[in-house]
Amino acid sequence: MSDRFDLLLETIRERRRADPATSYVAKLTAKGRAKMAQKLGEEAVETVIAAVGNDRDGMIGEAADLMFHLALLLADMGLSFDDIRAELERREGVSGIAEKARRAT
Repeated sequence: MSDRFDLLLETIRERRRADPATSYVAKLTAKGRAKMAQKLGEEAVETVIAAVGNDRDGMIGEAADLMFHLALLLADMGLSFDDIRAELERREGVSGIAEKARRAT
């Protein structure tokens, strides 16, 4: 069974091959990974601004934009939300402090 994020990723994968004149996904894909990463960063900043401003509706919209742009970048790298789920499962039960220390070595 697919969840909403899996369906989003599937749609993005289909639209990557569309006409950039009519598809935002295809347009960003044509601009390359650096542009996709830049857009993800912009959405992350907008999400932070909404959170700091205690803007609930803004937070919901910006978080949706953030997840969309993350899915676009995942698709470009041949990754899926299952890859993210597997990493989160691997980290389950591990202290955040311990996990960060493990990555620092």
